[in-house]
Amino acid sequence: MTANLAAIQARLWESADQLRANSGLASHEYSTPVLGLIFLRFAAQRFDVVHADLTSIGSGRRTITPETYHARGVVYLPERARYDHLLHLPEGEHVGAHVDDAMRAIEADNLDLKDVLPKTYARIPSATLATLLRAFATIPTDLDGDAFGRIYEYFLGKFAMSEGQKGGEFFTPTSLVRLIVEIIEPFHGRILDPACGSGGMFVQSAEFVTRHKRNPNSALSIYGQEKTGATVRLCRMNLAVHGLSGDVREVNTLYEDEHTSVGRFDFVMANPPFNVSGVDKEVVRDDPRFPLGIPRNDNANYLWIQLFASALNAQGRAGFVMANSASDARSSEQEIRRQLLEERVVDVMISVGPNFFFTVTLPCTLWFFDRGKRGTAREDQVLFIDARQIFRQIDRAHRDFTPEQVEFIANIVRLYRGEQPEGSVTLDHAHGTFDFSEGYEDVAGLCRVATLAEIEEQGWSLNPGRYVGVAARAELGFDFNDRLEELHLELELLNADARDLEESIRTNLGVILGGGAV
Repeated sequence: MTANLAAIQARLWESADQLRANSGLASHEYSTPVLGLIFLRFAAQRFDVVHADLTSIGSGRRTITPETYHARGVVYLPERARYDHLLHLPEGEHVGAHVDDAMRAIEADNLDLKDVLPKTYARIPSATLATLLRAFATIPTDLDGDAFGRIYEYFLGKFAMSEGQKGGEFFTPTSLVRLIVEIIEPFHGRILDPACGSGGMFVQSAEFVTRHKRNPNSALSIYGQEKTGATVRLCRMNLAVHGLSGDVREVNTLYEDEHTSVGRFDFVMANPPFNVSGVDKEVVRDDPRFPLGIPRNDNANYLWIQLFASALNAQGRAGFVMANSASDARSSEQEIRRQLLEERVVDVMISVGPNFFFTVTLPCTLWFFDRGKRGTAREDQVLFIDARQIFRQIDRAHRDFTPEQVEFIANIVRLYRGEQPEGSVTLDHAHGTFDFSEGYEDVAGLCRVATLAEIEEQGWSLNPGRYVGVAARAELGFDFNDRLEELHLELELLNADARDLEESIRTNLGVILGGGAV
C-alpha cells in the first residue's frame, strides 16, 4: 500500500502542478488553494461514512444537527459544500465561486475552522479547477492508515521545495521532525511548538502515539504559536486533515506567551528561525521565559533556546533545530549555555549535514533537553552524535534520513538512556557498519558521552565534532566532501568568534572613553 500511495501522490502532484501553468497564480499563491481542495476531499470522505450511518434505517426519529457530526469527530458539510455537488456542477457554472461559497458554508457550521479555509478559488479558471476536483476525486477511500494526512504532508513538502525560501518558513523536512519525535518520545501530555509553521511536529507526534497503540486525541494536548496568519491556517487545516485538534494562535512568540508556558509543558519541539536580529530587548528583558539573561549581541538564538527550556515541567523533554553557530557561541551566549549545562538540562546534541532544508544548504544541530535526567546516571553527562555522514541523497540539492536511519540514531539515544531500543540497532553505512547489539558504546566519529567536566574544558562547547573524534579514513586519508564541510563549519565558528571579539572591543573602547558602548 505504501508503493500505491506514493504513485497516487505523484499522480496528484502532476495534476495539481498544472494550476501554476494555467491559472496565472504565483507559486506561493497556488499552494493554499490546492491544499484546501485536499482538505475538502478528506472532509467529504469522512462525512459520507458518518452521513450514511446517521441517515440509515432506524435513525429516522433522531434529530440530526451539525453537532451530531462533530460528536463523531467529523466536519459537517452542508449540501452545497459536499464534494459530489461541486464535482457535478452544470457546465458553464463559475466553479471557483461555488468552491468559495462552500468554504464559507463549512466555516459557518464548524466554528473550529472559522477563518481557516482558503477562499480565493474565484481567481482560478473554471476548467482548471474542475480538472483538479476530478483529480482529487480519484483518491481511493480504502487506503490504509492516515492516507489523506500523508497526502497533505506530501504536498506541503513539494510546495515548500518549489517555493524555496518562503517554503522553509512553514515546513520542516519530515525526516528531521521524525527524528526529534523519536528521541523525545511524546507518549502523552502537553506539547508546545512555539514556532509551529504548518504543524509537522504535531502530526509526527500523533503518528508516534498511534504507532504505540494509543489514541493521540486522548493522549496529547496540542498548543502552538505562529506569527504568520497564512501559516496558522495551513497548520489548522493540517491538524484537521489528520483528525487532530489543538490550540494554535497567531502571535509573535518572542514577545507574547499566549499559552502561559513557563513550567507547563511535557514536551516542546520547534524549528525556530535562525539568527533573528532586531528583537526589542527592553520588551523581553523581564519576561520570565528568559531567566538566564538577555544576550548582548543582536541575535535571538539564545532567546529561543531559553524559551524552550523554561516551558518544560520537572520531567519535560524538548527537541529543536538550531544553527550550528549557537553550539560554540561566545560571550553572553556562552554564559547562558553554561547555566543550562549546570542546571543539567542539556541531554543530547546531534550534528546534521548540509542540504536537509529547502531554504539553506548549511548544516544544523539538533538540541535535546531533558529535565528528568536529574538524579539519573546521565545527570552529569551529555550524549554527542555526529550524524553528518548519515543521509540519503534525494536529488542533487536535497538530502533526508531514511526511516531506518532515523530508527538507528534514535536507538543510540535510547541505549544511552538505558531504554529498550525499537527495531534495528545496526546500520550498514558507506563509511562502515555501526553495531550497537551489545548496548551503547562510544564510537569514534559517530557518538560519545562526555562529562560536564570535559565540556567545561572545551569552553562549554556543545559542538559534537569536538567530542566524537574522527572515524578511520578511507585509503586516501580523507574524503574531500567531508573535509570541505568541516572547513565550512570551522569558518562559521571563526566568523562568530570575530563578531564576539569586535563587540568586546567596541564595549571596552566605550568604557575607556567614558561614554559606555560605542
